[in-house]
Amino acid sequence: MSFIELKNIYKKYPGADKNSVSDVSLNIEEKEFIAFVGPSGCGKSTTLRMIAGFEEITSGELYIDGKKMNEVAPRDRGIAMVFQNYALYPHMTVEKNISYGLKNMKVPADEIKRKVDWAIDILGLEEYRKRKPKNLSGGQRQRVALGRAIVKNQKVFLMDEPLSNLDAKLRVSMRNEISKLHRELGSTTIYVTHDQVEAMTMADRIVIMKDGVVQQVGKPMDLYEHPANKFVAGFIGSPQMNFYDVVLNGSTVTFKNGEKINLPESVLSKLSGRQGELILGIRGEDIKLDSQNIELFKSEKQSAVVENTEVMGNENNLYFTFGGSASVARVSKYEISKVGDEIEFVFNPSRMHFFDKETEECYI
Repeated sequence: MSFIELKNIYKKYPGADKNSVSDVSLNIEEKEFIAFVGPSGCGKSTTLRMIAGFEEITSGELYIDGKKMNEVAPRDRGIAMVFQNYALYPHMTVEKNISYGLKNMKVPADEIKRKVDWAIDILGLEEYRKRKPKNLSGGQRQRVALGRAIVKNQKVFLMDEPLSNLDAKLRVSMRNEISKLHRELGSTTIYVTHDQVEAMTMADRIVIMKDGVVQQVGKPMDLYEHPANKFVAGFIGSPQMNFYDVVLNGSTVTFKNGEKINLPESVLSKLSGRQGELILGIRGEDIKLDSQNIELFKSEKQSAVVENTEVMGNENNLYFTFGGSASVARVSKYEISKVGDEIEFVFNPSRMHFFDKETEECYI
């Protein structure tokens, strides 16, 4: 039995027309870092709150460490939770905020001091020990919230979008802090975020949700390279995957504006004879502008006019229209183009994905 098990979990609020969460089944191993990710309203936070015990499970079963938790109070589930809004007591200092929960648990004073000193040290909060929340930055407040959770020495940490209130630079720093903390504590962590970059960089496995339904579960690069459907393919990765409505006839792919490319046998064999209307997907980095790839796939060379550019420092994003659809190529910093330039490019055929037109299921 896995350390945490969700078996056919449903959540439907009174008076609602449909489920907020539908048939979620998931096994989470001890010490694993799992990220729930998806757009707003997809059910990820509701699922987390059912694990925490803050939301009642409509149907299904939840087990933590082999024990059924459906009717167990949150305080008795052996979890610690970190929220988006810090929820610090404004009149208490850093050390008092961290120690408050332990005092409520009637932990002896000497043990409280030892645990608080340890948390303050591991989170780099020593110089802020006597400060109150109003005198702390957002990142420091979030570290205090983490400290309050880790001193409880629970086996499970639940984090509900803990970095969404921070600026971009602090989010990167805190991602590293949380990942390091997870490794040092050896805890089982479930992390909810709408930011796919956070999920990709932090998690052992990612659970992608849409409309209350789990779309795919897997390691970050497995989801990136082998998406189960168009939604997963478009959600994971930045910039988003390019999608084209096409018709496949034999080996010829025809785009909706009439442009054509031919597929090699290696790609056709993976399609197992599928023909007709499909959706072609390809990531920006697999649209190649360099001379080596253009020479390699020269029979399928295409051209377009650059409509916008994003200079990212280590790479450039080039925006253009191809096949009747808005497209973006992700190229190296040395491949410099400006608005109005005509570019030549090829699709890397081995990196193409094809999706069913109706179900949006991914074939390859």
